[in-house]
Amino acid sequence: MLPPILEIYVVWHPGDRQGAATAKAIFEHFMQGPTFSGVIGGGVQVSFRSAAWDGPGRPPRPVYSEASPAPNGIRPARFVAVVPLLGTELAASVEDTNSAWHAYIATVRATEEAGPEQFGVFPYLLSNGATNGTQLGGILGKYQFVAAGEPEQHGEDVQSMLCRDLTQGIAQLISPDEMDRLTAFISHTKRHSYVEGEDVDALVGLVRDVIGSTRLKEYFDASDLQPGTDWDAALTQNAGTSAMLAIRTDLYSSRTWCQREVAIAKTHGMPVIMMDAIGFGEERGSFLMDHVARVAVRKLDGQWQKRDVYRALNLLVDECLKRALWMHQRDLARERPELDVAWWAPHAPEPLTLSHWINARIAQGIDAGEEDDLRILHPDPPLGPDEREVLINYAQTTRLGRGIDIMTPRQLATRGG
Repeated sequence: MLPPILEIYVVWHPGDRQGAATAKAIFEHFMQGPTFSGVIGGGVQVSFRSAAWDGPGRPPRPVYSEASPAPNGIRPARFVAVVPLLGTELAASVEDTNSAWHAYIATVRATEEAGPEQFGVFPYLLSNGATNGTQLGGILGKYQFVAAGEPEQHGEDVQSMLCRDLTQGIAQLISPDEMDRLTAFISHTKRHSYVEGEDVDALVGLVRDVIGSTRLKEYFDASDLQPGTDWDAALTQNAGTSAMLAIRTDLYSSRTWCQREVAIAKTHGMPVIMMDAIGFGEERGSFLMDHVARVAVRKLDGQWQKRDVYRALNLLVDECLKRALWMHQRDLARERPELDVAWWAPHAPEPLTLSHWINARIAQGIDAGEEDDLRILHPDPPLGPDEREVLINYAQTTRLGRGIDIMTPRQLATRGG
């Protein structure tokens, strides 16, 4: 077990009845969904702060952080995200500047101001009256609220918007990459099969419209490549530093540049979500396009469905946070040299990424004279037996000179790691 990376505290007044349901939705997203279960235990935790701690009407237990650790000596998470649920009961309890609730919320703000690199505040508004001219609004009004405004009609609901905004904000807080906000690289082909017609252009336009309605930033070659730039270098650089949303239409997998963009993203360990929008069929596909999360995008009454695009974007944001958590766990593993992990693969290895890693390792010349198998750790779920065998056999044909042992955190735990 590694030290915890991220703890999310959901804070609400027990009198705000919407608070419990909202907190439950946040808990289920981070703790019960498949995405974040793949990291090592302790990668992300969600804790509730609502029930009175030391008497009726009093605030809940404190929010623990590295600046204010728990008295029992349990190590706090490296990063803390606080989600205050702003309802009228919380506002009423904070209005008295001498109240314990006022001090509690003021401490949350003060902790963030003292350490914004590791402590984030992401308020969610339960009731408009909670912040209009109130002490609560004065304390927390400086922060950008999550899921502010109305969700896109026929596209998503409030819960979807809340979880995506919160996940994006936390990913931007903890990401080891320098960024102002997450960027979605739209990978697509400008060509379409004879049966698709203008459908491809319509889908690309819809994807851009949906991204424009979120807090995400897009990278789209037609608008982001400036006159006189080295387009080859620009596409390569952005594909290797952005989360990729690949629009797989009939001819996508056969296009050289589309294959190259996906390969660059994979070998750089970036998240890739494949939007499956094949209308008629593919001649043969491409092995470069597989081994990634896939979301089906379909039509209803002749129109591409916004709901499908939102699902793809939500999954892309989740994958960005999972990657950031995994990279921090890799860094913390230096405290556990007995884990002896040679490669913290951000995604399950495949021939493309494994060969890229092996070639880099051979170039470094760090395996000369070594014979033990190299341990490769990747997030759950695990590879199938046949998949593992293919990769192990491939490694034996290279100049690596050592075997490989591929596993996930759960598999490592069963071995006592």
